[in-house]
Amino acid sequence: MTQLSSILKTHLQHGTVIPAHPLALNADRSLDEARQRQLTRYYIASGAGGVAVGVHSTQFEIRDPEINLFETVLKMAAEEVEKQKLERPFLKIAGICGSTEQAVAEAKLALKYGYDMGLLSMGGLQGWTEAQILERVVKVAEIIPVFGFYLQPSVGGRIFSFDFWSKFAEIPNVEAIKCASFNRYQTLDVMRAVAGSSRKDEIAMYTGNDDNIVADLLTKYSFNINGMIHEKEFVGGLLGHWAVWTQKAVELMAEIKFCKMNQDEKSFHKLLTKGIAITDVNAALFDPANSFHGCIPGIHEILRRQGLLSGTWCLNPDEKLSPGQNEEIDRVYSSYPELNDDAFVSSFLLNDKT
Repeated sequence: MTQLSSILKTHLQHGTVIPAHPLALNADRSLDEARQRQLTRYYIASGAGGVAVGVHSTQFEIRDPEINLFETVLKMAAEEVEKQKLERPFLKIAGICGSTEQAVAEAKLALKYGYDMGLLSMGGLQGWTEAQILERVVKVAEIIPVFGFYLQPSVGGRIFSFDFWSKFAEIPNVEAIKCASFNRYQTLDVMRAVAGSSRKDEIAMYTGNDDNIVADLLTKYSFNINGMIHEKEFVGGLLGHWAVWTQKAVELMAEIKFCKMNQDEKSFHKLLTKGIAITDVNAALFDPANSFHGCIPGIHEILRRQGLLSGTWCLNPDEKLSPGQNEEIDRVYSSYPELNDDAFVSSFLLNDKT
């Protein structure tokens, strides 16, 4: 069983910005290796505390035999992180999905390339019982530290019971959980289950609720469990939204930590207002008006405008910006100029050394 180093565990629990890494493609939908590698360097330069590769934003089709890019993108990101010779902690997280056999194989592949954790998706397992899924988690956790993942049903996830998350939290080597349920009730289930577990101080909670990022990070969850008060909070985020304007996300994370540490009421209210602006931006990027159909092309469009991608192409030709989505991105760009990191990206591109 591979475990997190004490330095990385402290880093994870302190809370950090972890972007979900997109896939850079050429117009013919072949991998754009130069831009793929440059994206990793952009996230590092932005001050992110890690990167998640082979996840939803990287497009699950990379695992299709005829495309076969899963190992390639894991390898490239790991190589770029290694080249930077960072003197600060940085988490390499590999997306893991599929049947138990596939998930175990992907966990072993992640270890081969020096990944620290596996973000274990529970998507695509609709016919499985909760007990079967928990057994799958145990098998993966025996190989690599697990970053749990509560994925909303509208993009392939499913709803789990409170009892499921209570048992999930007790599995050794589960080090974190990303909650991307996009639902307050289901978010509460996870937080209450972890808060009441024997491992509550060992599991770091990360928001994946791209529609509620700031409020999630500012909120302390408090539960009366058998007459005792148990508290838990989100310490960081692992987000597709943070794949764009990442340098500003790092600034935001620092603002939130400062506000919480100093109990600054004025900053608290300002951050809540900023949170609404960020959610408005997310609506343009993630396309909830069309059942999230344009969420990956929306991320790509921002990166294309900044010069980090050459187009919005996805492996699935049908996956493209929805009607009106480009105009919505125009609107939020104009409405919230303080949220973009265009100036930082321009400087990065000018100075980036391949």
